Amino acid sequence: MTNTAGYHWPGPGGVGAHLTPGLYERLIDAELAEALAASDLRAGSGKVDSADAPHVLATHLAARIERALQAAKGRERLELANRLLALLPDGSALQERPEVDPKKEPSPDQLLSLWPAGFDQAPGRPEIPLADVALLTNGPQDPGLAAELVKEMGSADRIDLLGSFIKWTGVRTLLPGLEPLARRGVPIRVLTTTYIGATDRKALDALAGLGAQVRVNYFSASTKLHAKAWIFHRNSGYSTAYIGSSNLSRSAMTDGVEWNVRVSQVATPHVLAKFAATFETYWSSPDYQPYDPATDSARLDEALRDARGLPGPGTTSTVTALTVRPYPHQQLMLEDLEAEREGGRHANLLVAATGTGKTVVAALDYARLIERLNGDGRRVLPRLLFVAHRKEILQQALRTYRDVLKDGSFGEMFVDGQRPARGDHVFASVQSLQDLCVFEPERFDVVVIDEFHHAHAASYRKVLSHFRPKELLGLTATPERGDGVSVADVFFGGRIASELRLWDALEADLLVPFHYFGIADGTDLRRLSFRRGQYDQGELSRLYLADRARAAKIVENTRQYVADVGRMKALGFCVTVEHAHFMADYFTASGIPALALDGGSSRAEREAGLAALRSGEVKALFTVDLFNEGLDIPDIDTVIMARPTQSATIFLQQLGRGLRRTPTKAVLTVLDFVGHQHADFRFDVKFRALTGLGRRKLRTAVEAGFPFLPAGCHIELDRVTQDEVLKNLTQTVKLRAAQLVADIRVHAGDVRPYTLRSYLHDADRSLADIYAGNPTATVRGRKIPRTWQALAGLALGEGKEIGEASVVELDLLRRIRAFTHVNDRPRIAAYRRILAALALAETPAEAEEVLAGLGEKAAYAPMLYFSLWPTGDPGEMAVKLWEAVRSGVFRAELEQVLEVREDALRTVARPLPGRLAGVPVLSHGRYTREELLAGFGVGTQDEEKPGNVREGVKYVRHLGVDILLVTLRKSEADYSPTTLYRDYALTPNLFHWESQSTTGENSPTGQRYITHESRGTDVVLFVRETKVGEIGTEPYTCLGRARYVRHSGSKPMAIEWELDRAMPAMLLAASKLVS
Repeated sequence: MTNTAGYHWPGPGGVGAHLTPGLYERLIDAELAEALAASDLRAGSGKVDSADAPHVLATHLAARIERALQAAKGRERLELANRLLALLPDGSALQERPEVDPKKEPSPDQLLSLWPAGFDQAPGRPEIPLADVALLTNGPQDPGLAAELVKEMGSADRIDLLGSFIKWTGVRTLLPGLEPLARRGVPIRVLTTTYIGATDRKALDALAGLGAQVRVNYFSASTKLHAKAWIFHRNSGYSTAYIGSSNLSRSAMTDGVEWNVRVSQVATPHVLAKFAATFETYWSSPDYQPYDPATDSARLDEALRDARGLPGPGTTSTVTALTVRPYPHQQLMLEDLEAEREGGRHANLLVAATGTGKTVVAALDYARLIERLNGDGRRVLPRLLFVAHRKEILQQALRTYRDVLKDGSFGEMFVDGQRPARGDHVFASVQSLQDLCVFEPERFDVVVIDEFHHAHAASYRKVLSHFRPKELLGLTATPERGDGVSVADVFFGGRIASELRLWDALEADLLVPFHYFGIADGTDLRRLSFRRGQYDQGELSRLYLADRARAAKIVENTRQYVADVGRMKALGFCVTVEHAHFMADYFTASGIPALALDGGSSRAEREAGLAALRSGEVKALFTVDLFNEGLDIPDIDTVIMARPTQSATIFLQQLGRGLRRTPTKAVLTVLDFVGHQHADFRFDVKFRALTGLGRRKLRTAVEAGFPFLPAGCHIELDRVTQDEVLKNLTQTVKLRAAQLVADIRVHAGDVRPYTLRSYLHDADRSLADIYAGNPTATVRGRKIPRTWQALAGLALGEGKEIGEASVVELDLLRRIRAFTHVNDRPRIAAYRRILAALALAETPAEAEEVLAGLGEKAAYAPMLYFSLWPTGDPGEMAVKLWEAVRSGVFRAELEQVLEVREDALRTVARPLPGRLAGVPVLSHGRYTREELLAGFGVGTQDEEKPGNVREGVKYVRHLGVDILLVTLRKSEADYSPTTLYRDYALTPNLFHWESQSTTGENSPTGQRYITHESRGTDVVLFVRETKVGEIGTEPYTCLGRARYVRHSGSKPMAIEWELDRAMPAMLLAASKLVS
């Protein structure tokens, strides 16, 4: 029994709170340390992150100070407060209010209001003090919400309202507060939606008539705005907000069962900061469009009718009036395609789950090609052939292209007897194209093949071999065939141009959320043969066929986790055909009708099986890989993974079979049965694909139960599975050097030479597997640098022994990780050119001449130099780089890394505009701090060395450039509300940035930011998500030149910057406060 008797310590629960088992967030002081030492309880502690320390310390002090003030009497309180204030750099003594009645205790004086001389009296005050927090439930002791809102309006300087719908009855109750606001000219911004058609146009018209700016989200089918909130901005610093369940309707305002929390800038500043920042992000989003009753009332009426499911007058236009904009995952695909073409690849494959808008991407990509061709103002449309195997797909694709191009006459159908008249933009079935004499091989500039997994069929191969387009684009949800052959390998050199990030599509609400359950099945797979990411299928099948207890567990858990097995439509993936039939028979015998289908099943059997599943006659279909190949069965609501799958591509294909949205499906249930896996099996591949988490955060997520997932999604591992996964992650994510040596030997086989690029591809690994962690390692008793040459040399027994390298070479090899982020072709080419040129120099003097003769590529030499020696002497640059190259070991390692980085390029980097065009730092390039500063001349034309710059801002005087370095997540904690809402993207081109705390709007630096354009100086913005990445210090992405838009506040200043170039889609997703 734990002894805690007799000890009390002052904590959040008040003086005398017991030291009992539970969770705490209390700073350990001497008193608590003594109590912990005397207690039998086990204590867990951790260091406070430096970014969170000010808030944590202030909270701790506030509680102690309040208790001390409560204990003090009368004048002692003032004296204690003033003594504390005197300790602060800017402390100012409190003023005492003179008391006429000597019996009353003296108290500090409190300023309550200020108002202009022209006003007779101060505005009214809400019942809840401005500094307080309260919960309002429309209870008898609560002030009425409507009455409080009206009172809040009286003293507000700005008001923002967010509501999923707005009713006239709600607006009507607030008119006593709204009408004076209009007379005072107080800005009001209103965001709402057409969600379920509940908004009243009369309410929006009334608000607009009172001077409010109103914006509406018309996409009611997919809107995720269910928030209801008000924020009352006060320039005095006493802003307040109401967040809760009440929409702007009469019942919500008065007698509804509603809960609303009133928060304040004084008590909960970080909640207010998040509210304001999130509202600003919504307001800046193109999803919310300005509403003007004079011009937009008809459109609003139609949208509200559509949302209610009511018929409208007249006919609907064949081309949407709305601009088709890509979702974040689609924007990323477009960027990937652009990067591939920049690299000379003009046959590209896009892989994404059905229902995520691959055709929209193809149409937007075509529109971009048009823009590229029509830079001189001409209207030239590349000749297009879009191929699919069904008329319905072609009709939908034609509609999509017309919507994107806003051209209702674009395109012609070539299917079921319809023939194109002109033949310039053709949407054709593969069957119609079998007479290839219709079109010459070079007829089309762009050929798009939908459902490209059919490309193995003779009819598709005939089309592909006939046409020779400038751009070939394949679209598929399932690149892997049932026999394990991928269309990417056969037709695209093994390369997928862009693959869906599942979590992006879920955030966009395009797929149904998934509930994934990892369930221990008790099988031991550790002794089975496992090679190149796969078990021996025969061994695995025989094990499962002999294990009826495992089959019983699968049935039992299916009944447990599926809401209604009688209405279930499940798809189960098995090891072999025999295993699929075994599982179907066992399910049927257990009272759950099931069938097995495989590649040998006839077309009639497949169609009958699918029909039986749709009708409910059969509850589950078991297969091997048949349903990897694009059969569209959106009714699937359960996926049973009855076999282990390591491949992320196959795993996502299987998951994708059930992610299609249907009116009756709220969630996809995924049951994954997990055994004791082979030591070489990797859980990280699957879970990274499932969650989008990086290597560093995956283990933490597993331990914490995956707290950060797209809305509606859930991942749950039972205790045995969680332990198995954590153990596996420990073994496989942070590989010891000896494990890597063995892994390289297995994957290399007889291939020689075996490159780093080949190994990473074959083993499904990344540069972090080689270079993360300690830069040195011990293998077979020898200490070596953790580099490719060292590891591969030991694995393959060839090449120069790294042990023979000099001390200087070893130091250089440890700095190789400084180049693992390079992501633009000009820099890769420049670094290679510098290495090659210096290799030809015979003397240090020749090295100087070589660098001087490199022309524009010479500007990259300081970036290379200071990446290796951050505080080096620029006068030694040529000599030290020459010495590094002469060793051969460093150059060979760097060449391997640059080859990998070149192969992985998905970025189109562009020179900075205007007078910065000659700077070797490109927008959307990624750079270390030393590298980017060197690119701007710091260390060569500026006396300060790049390695000595520690601040997040740097003014480069000789160029007249302010460099702003931003880390989005200041704290290493996954969620830190005190630091999250300072720097963030409002839109792809608009970024909110907070200056250093010492920068005032009237300071020289503040004025330079505000007036930079008139002064002729520039601002360049660099952003990274976290301080530490997969390999080490995280590099920054150059967002390019930024222009001042507006600011608020001082010390610090909150500035909005407009970017010349839109942010990369991946970084935008990390930078935005909302999805």
